[in-house]
Amino acid sequence: MGEKRAITPEASSSSDEKAVAHHAEGHGENHAAATDEYVFSTLHCTMDRASTVLTQRDRYGNALIHIDPEAERRLRWKLDLMIVPTVALLYLFCFIDRANIGNARIAGFEKDLNLTGYDYNGLLSVFYISYIVFEIPSNIGCKYFGPGWFIPTISLGFGGLSIAMAFVNNFAQAAAVRFLLGAFEAGMLPGIAYYLSRWYRRSELTFRLGLYIVMAPMAGAFGGLLASGILQLESFGSLTSWRMIFAIEGVITCVLALISYITLTDRPETARWLTQAEKDLAILRIKSERVGTTEVLDKMDVKKLMRGILNPVTLSTSFIFLLNNITVQGVSFFAPTIVRSIYPGKSTVMTQLLTVPPYVVGGFFTLLLPAISWKMDRRQIIIMSCTPLVIVGFIIFLATTNTEARYAAIFLLSSSIFALGPMTNSQVSANVVSDTARSSAIGMNVMCGNIGGLVSTWSFLPTDGPNYPIGNGLNLAAISTILIVATAMLFWMKKDNKRRETLSVEEELAGMSREEVQDLDWKHPAFRWKP
Repeated sequence: MGEKRAITPEASSSSDEKAVAHHAEGHGENHAAATDEYVFSTLHCTMDRASTVLTQRDRYGNALIHIDPEAERRLRWKLDLMIVPTVALLYLFCFIDRANIGNARIAGFEKDLNLTGYDYNGLLSVFYISYIVFEIPSNIGCKYFGPGWFIPTISLGFGGLSIAMAFVNNFAQAAAVRFLLGAFEAGMLPGIAYYLSRWYRRSELTFRLGLYIVMAPMAGAFGGLLASGILQLESFGSLTSWRMIFAIEGVITCVLALISYITLTDRPETARWLTQAEKDLAILRIKSERVGTTEVLDKMDVKKLMRGILNPVTLSTSFIFLLNNITVQGVSFFAPTIVRSIYPGKSTVMTQLLTVPPYVVGGFFTLLLPAISWKMDRRQIIIMSCTPLVIVGFIIFLATTNTEARYAAIFLLSSSIFALGPMTNSQVSANVVSDTARSSAIGMNVMCGNIGGLVSTWSFLPTDGPNYPIGNGLNLAAISTILIVATAMLFWMKKDNKRRETLSVEEELAGMSREEVQDLDWKHPAFRWKP
């Protein structure tokens, strides 16, 4: 066994010098016999040397490198401070601008626009049609133009469209604005998830996704508080009532978008707030997890895009997210309506305020469950655990008309449905290799999620009120199916990993060029599914 040494500036001055140590950790018994590990003191090494070290891999395609955990901890903390707050605030107002139509509805929106029958549901559907159509193209655009420019630009767009909603006077105008709103918001959730995957390891990503997706329940809580506060104003310029909600919240979004042009950094190489050594470390730690490839930002091609979309874990997880969004978006859009049906005698402001506490509970679990996932480096079992409380909540809605019990059921619904957002996006990200496949996998997941959102717009129909048995039954079926699919996929991943253990890497890769090996992505024989 060789002596384990760090590559310091002195060591890195000689390109031939290697610090080698035999290791088996993380590779299984077959890997142990063939793997040598370079121990890399990252904050003392030039980028040229770092790239040289990392291109050297074992016969299974795994990087021969170990990174100083203390240096990595300091870098991770710095990333958390500089990246997460900006994307979290942008997503908060993205979700507010999407869901504030629910707050406007109980403040006179339907009456002033003369909406009748299913007109309100139609407005919600129009949003999701454009959202679904532009989902994958938006995430491809995010990779092509760079998230540092793309995310602030679409944020500015949907902020402006929220302001435009304040000036609509009929169904046609409102539908046109909602369609454009969906087109601009389509790239937000997958774009931020893809952006964070450029900075964080697989195990770290779930919690960081949770840190911004928690803004979805927080948007419900904060949006309700903000809407009730706005409605206390007599006017905002020439605008009154529900029009003020759209205008003020849109202005805030536009201001945040303009600031984010300065604060969002496209990738580690361009981060002004990182030292050169920290940039090297940020790149190295992402590279070290990529089987069979030495690139972090690879060149986009159709084959890799399809690898991300047709990945079995992507397809099953996307179906789970579709079912989840039937529930999440339904609760988000109709929570004020549901609360009003439970407490019909409450004022509009009080109804808005009663929607806040369940969202606070949802926010807590949206952070707790991804944090557990981060420590365990497991996602599938957490996805499964998100379902039982929600199932109980919908059973209560179906079984009783007692007001206290039904209001308590909203807390059960909110407890874990929002956590599936970070969990599913993290899961598809963890189970592809290349940056291109990751962008299309996340786009596919969120696109399917918003097909569920489209279904949700018709889950609570006016004719189904005030107890909404059809809507609650649909949601109960959806959340129960999630449990079945997630459980089945867990067993499949474990079974396929056992099959892969029997493969001969040398035979499978025989005759392939380096580019062909990199194009294999999750089909690489050394790749293992990460439940």
